[in-house]
Amino acid sequence: MLKTELCTRVGIEHPIFSVGMGTVAGPALAAAVSNAGACGVLGTASLPAKVVREQIRQLRSLTDRPFGVNVVLAIVRRGQIEVCLEEKVPLLVLFWGDVEPHVVEAHRHGVKVFPQVGSVTEAQAAAAAGVDGVIAQGVEAGGHVKGTTSLSVLLPAVVEAVWPVPAIAAGGIGNGAGLVSALSLGAQAVSIGTRFLASDEANAAADYKRRVVQARAQDTVLTELFDVGYPAAPHRVLRNHALDRWELAGRPASGQRPGEGDVIGSMPSGAADVDIQRYSAYIPEPGVTADLEHMALYAGESCELVNDIKPAAQIVLDLMREAKEALRRIGAGPPGE
Repeated sequence: MLKTELCTRVGIEHPIFSVGMGTVAGPALAAAVSNAGACGVLGTASLPAKVVREQIRQLRSLTDRPFGVNVVLAIVRRGQIEVCLEEKVPLLVLFWGDVEPHVVEAHRHGVKVFPQVGSVTEAQAAAAAGVDGVIAQGVEAGGHVKGTTSLSVLLPAVVEAVWPVPAIAAGGIGNGAGLVSALSLGAQAVSIGTRFLASDEANAAADYKRRVVQARAQDTVLTELFDVGYPAAPHRVLRNHALDRWELAGRPASGQRPGEGDVIGSMPSGAADVDIQRYSAYIPEPGVTADLEHMALYAGESCELVNDIKPAAQIVLDLMREAKEALRRIGAGPPGE
């Protein structure tokens, strides 16, 4: 059960993908996940195409295993997708946009295409375009969220709607029991973000990681507050002072919020230093000078299940061990494995 047909197609040992969480999911994290037998995914966010190419090549220097590259179509920069195809990345993971124009050209370069979707209708459109699999995202997910229903409802509906195109489950999965649950609902793999955010290799500020470990599911909020640099869209974050202040002000619209336009700090990101405006969509990276109480602290409800920060490879091993334990508890796993 834990080695699915999709694992064979992609060339991985474990049915686990890490999420390409913007600049948090750099070459070190993606390589560590892939080297552990899963599929690491590199994030591109709004990085220039030249930097994306450099990071793909750095990733390849760290692993000879399959990996993916995530491109967010809503904020795609000129040349990002072309670089991915020229570098012949094994998997192209697309989000928040129409994937149909990119499928044929990707396949011509030998690149598999996996879009993340939030509804059955979007999944069906992607399948009709000829994608190699769909990632069904439940509303429990952290970061930008396309889904409006729970994964336990969305996933089986997507599986049935797009069969035989394989489905990958995303949102609220943080341990091996969640992996088993997703597979039992028809998924052939899971896509995990928040658990890998709390890894040694994640390119996130240390205090951000600590806050994720300390958080509980009820500390997360689905909002559209942090929209500077990203089209207005729902995103799940940890509650902080920025959210509290906005709510106390009566939830004013974008452009009328307290401190709108203020620069609250800076940080190195990609190949440049960037200024961080209040309500920015930037993810806190190492070297950030802004107060995290006023930044977007993306995290999914699965933060409830994240209790420590450790190497990504250990996370993969723990997920698989927990999955086998979960199978044994329900009498579905081989004794003593």
